[in-house]
Amino acid sequence: MTLPRALLALGVAVAGTVTGTTQDAKQPATPGKVSFYKDVRPLFAQHCNGCHQPAKAQGGYVMTAFPDLFKAGERGKAGVVAGNADKSYLLELVRGHNGKAEMPKNRDPLAAPQVKLIADWIAQGATDDTPASAKEALIDMANPPKYAAPPVVTSLAFDPQGDFLAVAGFHEVLLYSGKDYKLSSRLVGISERINAVAFSPNGERLAVAGGAPGRFGEVQVWNHKRDDLVVSAPVTFDTVYGVSWSPDGKTVAFGCIDNTVRAIDTATGKQTLQMGTHTDWVLGTVFSQDGQHLVSVSRDMSLRLTEVPTQRFVDNVTSITPGGLRGGLMAVDRRPMKDKKMQKVPEDTPGVPPKVYDELIIGGADGTPRLYKMHREVKRQIGDDANKLREYEKMPGRISGLAFNADGKLFAAASSLDGKGEVRVYDTDTGKKVVCEGVSGPAYAVAWHPDGKSIASAGFDGTVWLHDPATGKLLKSFVVRPTAAAASR
Repeated sequence: MTLPRALLALGVAVAGTVTGTTQDAKQPATPGKVSFYKDVRPLFAQHCNGCHQPAKAQGGYVMTAFPDLFKAGERGKAGVVAGNADKSYLLELVRGHNGKAEMPKNRDPLAAPQVKLIADWIAQGATDDTPASAKEALIDMANPPKYAAPPVVTSLAFDPQGDFLAVAGFHEVLLYSGKDYKLSSRLVGISERINAVAFSPNGERLAVAGGAPGRFGEVQVWNHKRDDLVVSAPVTFDTVYGVSWSPDGKTVAFGCIDNTVRAIDTATGKQTLQMGTHTDWVLGTVFSQDGQHLVSVSRDMSLRLTEVPTQRFVDNVTSITPGGLRGGLMAVDRRPMKDKKMQKVPEDTPGVPPKVYDELIIGGADGTPRLYKMHREVKRQIGDDANKLREYEKMPGRISGLAFNADGKLFAAASSLDGKGEVRVYDTDTGKKVVCEGVSGPAYAVAWHPDGKSIASAGFDGTVWLHDPATGKLLKSFVVRPTAAAASR
């Protein structure tokens, strides 16, 4: 699970741009006049665009480009008829009857005032008042992003078979061959910021967490072998982070900057879990081996445990004593372990007693990797840190990427400080380390090839490095800067 700290500066820059364009839009308006840019467009972005974008045009209807709003979908009815709300099929679908509406699909109906805004906008002529300074170039699968410079890479993931390496880009995930590292395909969606990528346990799907700063968060689920967007789930009003899969592949969890941990059904996009005890941004998540528990790390300096079936907060896995951790946590991964069961469970353990023993590696602002037991084996004492198993040698700067190898005997970590970065491989049991050579800038993400013979890492300068984990030798590197010709297979 990854979050480069340097991206916070980028988020501020983007937020500044949005603020500036909003000011452009705040011109004196006719009383009662509904603004597409200020009133209607945000509703479409939050409730509609996920299922009606070029990558996932349900009903044959696209809502991400203004001219497409007036076109007909599969049913042959125009979505918007300027000046005539009653003949606009879009309005027919969002108007609720007895508390139910056909759209948004699998979600609560729009509130009556929201429906009225859309109806009034259509009746008033359905005009586009988006300021020229706020209009964006069309970006979709047919018009992929053009890069003036390599993107900051915030996340990497290999599929379980080692066929693909997923790389987070701008508005897209880039899929490279896991064998020769040539670009295979580009998965372009509506989220400009891509914060985390993760393949399903069987390697058949890819989950993506991202969004648009200050506007919306989104979780995408792709059938990457067909370039098919299966689910686009809008969530909250800002970008989301730290996506992870349940062991059965039916659920993905993620963190939000509203301090919540959430999860959705990977078939429908419907929310299945929300836990809100964190007090700052949630940046990483991972499930237990049996899928019954979920852990999350946050800028609030805590690693917290949630019982999945009940959505109930169970415990602070880390110490709750002030100073127990120095700085926020940014990354977490679960150690692959098989057939190890819990030996003892305290009588005061809330909820269903855990049966499976799990270990977790965490890291963050203080640069120190730490290994923890997921479940408490002794009764909690105020101020204890009983779940901590060991600490490892401190890395320079902040750790934003962590990943175990397939058998859990080794883990890799990526850090950054003052324009420099470092990637290390640690022996989980002994703490022995190997420092990887040739890392040319801040490193934010790391992933193991399933064969264990190489690790991939990347960060600020858009370079992907491939290292031998045994020696730290640089095996290969390439720069993420695709051309339009490589937009599809």
